[in-house]
Amino acid sequence: MSLLGRIFADDEELGKKDDDRKPGTRSFMPQWSARKPTSPTPWQRRKRTVLYGLIACITLYLFFKNMPAPDHPPLTHRPQYGRGPRDAPPPTHRSNAIPVHASQKPPRPEKPSEAEKHYYDGPIKFYNLAVSLRAASSLWGYMEDNRNVLFAASNLKSASEIIPIACEMANWERNDVHFAFMGRDDMDVDEIKVLNGVDDQCNVNWHDARPDFSPWSSDFRMEVSVSAALGHMKKFMHPQAVITDDRSREDAFFTTAMRAKTFELGKPVIELPIDASESLMWIARLDSSSLAAWHTTYVDILIHAPPHSSGSLLRLLKSIEAADYFGHRRPHLTIELPADIDPPTWAFLKELKWPPLDWSGAPHQSQVTLRHRVPRQADSEEQASIRHVESFYPARPADSHVLTLSPQVELSPLYFHFLMYQLLEYRYSSYAQETPPFQNLMGVSLELPYMHLNDSTMFSPPPPSPPRKTVEDPDEESTEESAEDPTSFLWQAPNSNAALYFGDKWIEFHSFLTSRLASDPSKQPGRRKEISELYPAWLEYLQELMRARGYTMLYPNFPTSSSSSSSDRPAIATLHYELFRPPEEYDSKPSSSAAHPPIPTLNPETETFPTDPSTHPLHPKPDRESTPLTTNLLSLLPSARSRSTTAAADLPLLSHEGNALSPNHLDKSARLFASDFRLRIGRCRDPDYEPPVKAMKADDLFCDNPNDIREGFTINAAAPPPPPAIKDDSEIRQSEFEAHLNRQQGGGGANVNSKGESAAEKAEGGAVSELKKTEDGDAAAESTKIDEGKKKETPPSKNTKPDEGKKDIEKQKTTNANDKNPEDEKKKKKKAEEEEEEKPRGW
Repeated sequence: MSLLGRIFADDEELGKKDDDRKPGTRSFMPQWSARKPTSPTPWQRRKRTVLYGLIACITLYLFFKNMPAPDHPPLTHRPQYGRGPRDAPPPTHRSNAIPVHASQKPPRPEKPSEAEKHYYDGPIKFYNLAVSLRAASSLWGYMEDNRNVLFAASNLKSASEIIPIACEMANWERNDVHFAFMGRDDMDVDEIKVLNGVDDQCNVNWHDARPDFSPWSSDFRMEVSVSAALGHMKKFMHPQAVITDDRSREDAFFTTAMRAKTFELGKPVIELPIDASESLMWIARLDSSSLAAWHTTYVDILIHAPPHSSGSLLRLLKSIEAADYFGHRRPHLTIELPADIDPPTWAFLKELKWPPLDWSGAPHQSQVTLRHRVPRQADSEEQASIRHVESFYPARPADSHVLTLSPQVELSPLYFHFLMYQLLEYRYSSYAQETPPFQNLMGVSLELPYMHLNDSTMFSPPPPSPPRKTVEDPDEESTEESAEDPTSFLWQAPNSNAALYFGDKWIEFHSFLTSRLASDPSKQPGRRKEISELYPAWLEYLQELMRARGYTMLYPNFPTSSSSSSSDRPAIATLHYELFRPPEEYDSKPSSSAAHPPIPTLNPETETFPTDPSTHPLHPKPDRESTPLTTNLLSLLPSARSRSTTAAADLPLLSHEGNALSPNHLDKSARLFASDFRLRIGRCRDPDYEPPVKAMKADDLFCDNPNDIREGFTINAAAPPPPPAIKDDSEIRQSEFEAHLNRQQGGGGANVNSKGESAAEKAEGGAVSELKKTEDGDAAAESTKIDEGKKKETPPSKNTKPDEGKKDIEKQKTTNANDKNPEDEKKKKKKAEEEEEEKPRGW
C-alpha cells in the first residue's frame, strides 16, 4: 500500500491490521505528535545493513580495479598536505611580506633529498607578486619600449650592494626603476629597506617575487621560481635590462635561471662587479635605451706600429692589459707591424694572451690579429691612407666600432669605463637618437689636444655653456658646480691619437675614400693641405668628409686637480713625446750613401749648446701636463643639479678652425663646403645640384660615374672636350686672313724666290709660326693640316684678280676646316659669309 493510502486509510480492514500490529494505537495520525519516533524494526535494520555492505563492495571493487600496476609505483616524493599556513588567500592590501613566517614547516617526505634543509618541491605560488605587478603596469609596462629597468637579488648581501645603485638611478628620473627579491630569505621587504637605509626619497618600485615555502625549497624549485617570476614580470613590466650583483655573491640557482631566462626573452642581464657601488656608479646615469645595448656593442682596437717603435708600442699594449674591463667583453686587437719587426716587439707579441686566460678553465679564444707589412719602402699619402682605413670594416654597422690608437699613447686604467659611458650615452640613449647634433657625431675622442690640426697655434678648450634654468625656478643657480667648470665639447676635427669612430660613419668613410682616390688628379686644382705632417695622411681625407657632412667629434675636458699646485689635468689617454716619431709617409730621412758633413770643431770650455724647444716641431711639448686617470670616473662627470649629461645645448660647438658655431651655422657651412667640393673635386658641372644623401654612402659628393645623369646632361669621364676646337679654328682662319690681306696690300702680286716659294706662302708660314708659339698642341696640329692644304694651292699670277685669289684661298680653308669638324659645317660657312661681307671696299 502506498504511503498516501496508509495515511488516509478508509478501510476497516486496514485499520484492524494496524490495531493488531501496534496495540494501544487506533490510527496512524496520532504518530504526528511530539512524541519520540519509534525504533526501527529488525527487518529495517537488516535491509540497511545489506545496502551499506553492497556500497562497500562496489567501492572496494573500483579501488582495486584502478590501482596502479607494480611497474609504476605511485610517486612518494611529493607529499600530500592540507591547507598550510601559506595557502591562505592573499591580503587585500599591499604587503611585501610573506603571509606567515617560518612558524610551520611544510610536510616532509619519507625520503628527504640530500639537502636536509631545502627539501620542498611542491607547486609554486606567488602571493605578493600580483599586487606590485598590477601597479607596475601603469608605468607603460604593457609596451615593449619603455623606461623600466629591473634590479634583482637572491640574498640580503647582494641586495645591500645594489640597492644604492638602484636608488641613485631612480633619483636621476631617467628610468622607472624596479627591485625584485627572488631568494630564500623570508624577511619582510619593509625590514630589508630599513636595514639598508632606504627612505622615501628612493623612488623605487619594490616587488616580492619569492615563492611560498621559499626557506625550505630545493634548488630546482627556486630555479623554476626565478624563471617563472621573470616571465610574469615580462608580461606586466617589459624591462629593458636586468641588473644583478656579481655571480660570486649570488646564489647558483639564481644566476643559472637569470641567464637562461633573459637569453630566452632577449633582454640583457648586467652582472655588476664586486666593487660596483664605488667604481661603476656611473651606470646609474644611463637610461634604459643605453642599458639595452650593454651587450650588443663591439669595440675593435686598431694600432699602426711604425718602424723602430718597440718601446712606445709595448707601453701602449701593457696599459691595455692593465685596464679594468669590469667583466665586459674584451676588445678585439689588430696590430699593423712594419716590414722589419724589432726583437723586443716580437718577443712580447709571442707571449701576449689576449684576452687573459680564464681562471675557471674555459677554452681560450685569442682576440689578437697581426698584420705584417711586406715592402720596406715608405708608402705615399694615398697608399698609407688606404692601408690604414681598410684595416677595419664593421660587420654590424650599428654596433661595431673601431678605436684607433697611436703608439705614443698610454691609456688610463679606467679608459674602458670612460669609453663605454661615452659610447652608451651619446650613441644609444633615447635622447641621442632623437637629437640632430648627436646623430651627426662621428665618434668620441679620448684625448684633449693641445695644438690645432695645422700645428700653428695652441688649442684652448671652449668655456662651458651656462647652466640652463628651469621654468619652475628661473632664478635658481647651481651650488655644486659653477659655470666655470670645464665640460665636454663638439669639434669638427678628427683625431688619430686615441679616438673611437662609429661603425656606420667608418663605412661612409670607406665609400668617400674610394671615390676620392678614384677622381682624376689632373683635373683637380692643387689640394691645399690643412693638417700638419705630424698627423697621418688619412686624417686629411676624414676632415673633408666631416666638413661636407657637418660631422663632429666629442672631446673630453676634465677639470684640473685642485690638490696640486701645478696645472695637472686628469687624462684618459696621455701622449708621450720622448719617443715621438712622425708618420711613416712623412718621415723623410737622408740617404745612407750621402756624404757625411764635416765634423765641427768644439770648445768644451765655451760651448753650452743652447736649444730653443720651439725650433723642434717634431718633438713638441705641451704647456700643460696630464696624468692618467686612476680615481673614480663619477667624480669627473657633471653634476645632476647643474646640467644634464646629454643636453646638446649645453655642449659647446667648434668649427674645424676652432671658432664657436651654432648648429644652424654648422649646417649652412656644411652645405656650402659640399657644393664647392662637388665642383672642385667631385667633377660635377651644376653648382645647384644637391642629390639626396644615402645612408653610409658618399656618392652624392662625386659625379664621375658614366651612368649618372645630372640635370639633362650625361657625365662621361672618357669623352674628349670638344668646345676648344671651334675656338682655335676660328683664330687660325682670322690669322690667315690678316696674313693674306698684308700680302695683297704689299705687292698686288706674288714674288717667287729662288726656292720656288711665293711671298704669300712666306706670309702664311709666318702667321702659322706665330700661332705655334701661342697655341697648344691642338693648334699646332691644325696648322700642320693647313700647311698640307696650301701645297695644293696654285700661286696667283700677276693677271689674277685679288678678289678671285682671295676667294680660292678662303674656299680651300673652309673645305679643310669642314673636313676636320663635319658637325660644325653650317656654323663655319655662315661665319665665312659674314667675313666676306666685312671685306674692305677697295678690294
